[in-house]
Amino acid sequence: MNLLAVQTRTTPAGPVVELTGELDYDSCAQVRELLPALALQAGQQLVVDLTGVTFCDSSGITALLAARNHALAARADIALAAVPAHLGRIFHMVGLDQVFSTHPTAQAAEAAWSPPAARP
Repeated sequence: MNLLAVQTRTTPAGPVVELTGELDYDSCAQVRELLPALALQAGQQLVVDLTGVTFCDSSGITALLAARNHALAARADIALAAVPAHLGRIFHMVGLDQVFSTHPTAQAAEAAWSPPAARP
């Protein structure tokens, strides 16, 4: 068993959540409990960095969808970064590649974000 480690950091674009380990039934609650504590503003982007995720089951997918719903409720965007190939295949099979924008790194996701236009 490879426990899930969760690190968060804040960037001008919004929060970045870095996951390492197994995102599964036993660990998905950890991600879901973190979401309300994230300082996510309208127009920002939540980045979920999957670089270190070694396994993801349906509960993990549900946690990612909960993160998406959290971002949408805050009127923010969400992006996945560094999706490992083994997860990319699963995400493609279940259609998540149509739901999430993906980037090769968290830094690339941050660079692709653009702040909302200033309102007059």
